[in-house]
Amino acid sequence: MNKLIGLILLLFLVAACKTPEARKPVSHSSGSYIDVSIARNKELNKADEAAIKELMAANPQYEYFTSNKGFWYYYNVKDTTALPTAETGDLVIFDYQINALDGTSIVTKNELGPQTYQIEQSNQDLISGLKDGLKLMKEGETVTFLLPSHKAFGYYGYEDKIGSNLPIQTRVTLNDIKQSNTEN
Repeated sequence: MNKLIGLILLLFLVAACKTPEARKPVSHSSGSYIDVSIARNKELNKADEAAIKELMAANPQYEYFTSNKGFWYYYNVKDTTALPTAETGDLVIFDYQINALDGTSIVTKNELGPQTYQIEQSNQDLISGLKDGLKLMKEGETVTFLLPSHKAFGYYGYEDKIGSNLPIQTRVTLNDIKQSNTEN
């Protein structure tokens, strides 16, 4: 009987010395949330683009330009002289207003007041479409930018005036460009 108890005890000791196996995860993440988000954003971008193209078709009196940054624009006042556009480090002074895509005023230039922005070097909270648009402008020009929601206020909107994921148009007048190489 002692031998039997010893043998059972020996078997338990051998089994106890076995290395533990790693547990399998309970849930598996497949990335489906990201896939759904990508699909939703693609649909939103298509809807924004369709709304903007419909607006452009309804207003053929303007000559529209397509930016390589994902928005459209037209000149209200175009400078025909050879003035330079703003470059990295230049300080620009401008006025702008924000309108709904249908032209309804949301925020006037008087409410916003004169703005200053140092091209690609300022932490000012400007929407990306406006930052990109200012680089296309010459001093004295007025341009209307048609911005899809991802180039405007995106998911967060603007205060209580612009809802989530809405395309806008903004009319910008570039008043002055102070070139960085002349500032000391």
